[in-house]
Amino acid sequence: MDILLVDGYNIIGAWPELNKLKNKDLSAARDALLEKMAEYQGFSGYRVIVVFDAYYVRGTEKKLKNSKVEVIFTKENETADERIEKLAKELSNRRTQIHVATSDFTEQWAIFGQGALRISARELLIEMAEIEKNIEKKVKRIKERKPVIKIPLSKEMEELFEKWRRGEK
Repeated sequence: MDILLVDGYNIIGAWPELNKLKNKDLSAARDALLEKMAEYQGFSGYRVIVVFDAYYVRGTEKKLKNSKVEVIFTKENETADERIEKLAKELSNRRTQIHVATSDFTEQWAIFGQGALRISARELLIEMAEIEKNIEKKVKRIKERKPVIKIPLSKEMEELFEKWRRGEK
């Protein structure tokens, strides 16, 4: 199993679209990142865990599930980096490959020491763009595919049935 640990605010700050949104509405930027990570998870099959620093959201540690993407807000005096390192250590085993998405150079070196692989914010953005293209292609193919009709119909009959379906006379 592959697990992607995401340093939430690091990615938000590094992706131009999310960084711009963060300056207006931090909560909306977090939600947009979680939507993208849900797409990533759905397409890649990875388990995705997004970690946010408590620095921006005061209070005790919170764990949420947002469309199967796990979301962790760290404890008040714990950084996302510290939490990601702990998770990488806890979740690592022979059958699990841990990937960490961050552009924090110090964090990258720390996770390398635990056998995790790193994905920079830029690499994840490029991978996300590719995933979104692939999703678009699949949706387009599905829309273009006509349902198989068991009884062959003439063009006139198809048009008549379509009018009836729409409630036209």
